[in-house]
Amino acid sequence: MTDGTPELKEQEVGRQIEEMLASQNRVTEELRKVIVGQEEVIEQVLIAVYVGGHSLITGLPGLAKTLLVRSIAGCLGLTFKRIQFTPDLMPADITGTEIIEEDRTTGKRHLEFVPGPIFSNLLLADEINRTPPKTQAALLEAMHEKRVTVGGKTFALEPPFFVLATQNPIELEGTYPLPEAQLDRFMLNVVIDYLNEEDEVEVVKRTTGKSSQEIEQVLSGENLLRYQELIRRIPASDEVTRYAVSLARASRPGSPEAPEFVNDWLSYGASLRASQYMVLGGKARALMHSRYNVSCDDIRALAKPVLRHRMLTNFHAESENVTTDDIVDRLLKEVPVPGVGL
Repeated sequence: MTDGTPELKEQEVGRQIEEMLASQNRVTEELRKVIVGQEEVIEQVLIAVYVGGHSLITGLPGLAKTLLVRSIAGCLGLTFKRIQFTPDLMPADITGTEIIEEDRTTGKRHLEFVPGPIFSNLLLADEINRTPPKTQAALLEAMHEKRVTVGGKTFALEPPFFVLATQNPIELEGTYPLPEAQLDRFMLNVVIDYLNEEDEVEVVKRTTGKSSQEIEQVLSGENLLRYQELIRRIPASDEVTRYAVSLARASRPGSPEAPEFVNDWLSYGASLRASQYMVLGGKARALMHSRYNVSCDDIRALAKPVLRHRMLTNFHAESENVTTDDIVDRLLKEVPVPGVGL
């Protein structure tokens, strides 16, 4: 007799899938109250949240990056903290610090840890590239190991824990590019672009009229943790997994699988995390589209947000105005899709 933990019964899995799909639709409806358009952006950020990954959101000012993150926190019922990253921000401003407290009865002094804003479920790191690398690095342990070490003591972060960071791609003065090791910790680099004309008109109408609608909570942190476990049960065939691995391996200059343009334009390519996140994100995307197995189309849909920040272009690419998105487009054409054209 088993306790049911290793394997949920098929009926129970089906019930959880239906529950997740219904709640995901409600989350999307709530977000549409305040976010106009940007359907792909919303989907990508929710994919990262549903699998427990961090997202870097890149876009010009005024494109609702911060509003999107606040709205997601409201929908999911998560504790939310925001840090405005500035050049004078210190690591202790993120993690917390120890202060000296005096016991009034004994007169003895002791160190007391005061938690920083990182002790939340959803942390918005606003304009993360405006603070020096030393402060940026304060997030590394938390993002990877879900814990914080201060003064030789380690404190666990309460799950679920996500970092959603924003950055402006055009301002170079007073900014500090994120180190490659930290970029790799972000599951997705989600790019927000300008809206089309009709959507922009709708935004202007909403923001210059009466007060916008309030976001209602749809899920709890406990629900989210259950869905994260459920998503990992969605099957991905060897064929699909190998396709994700092939895309990542083809991005690495000097490897046998790398096309010539990769050797010409890249200094280094995607890490192992890229193929892991393409498959894991593919599972979430498949389920969000009411499918119970991952397809190569899911992998292709996530290739840009997963790969674009994990590849470093060289001076040849920069001189030819070639971006990492251009290279991903070429990879999607060059790397054979299993079962296509056979």
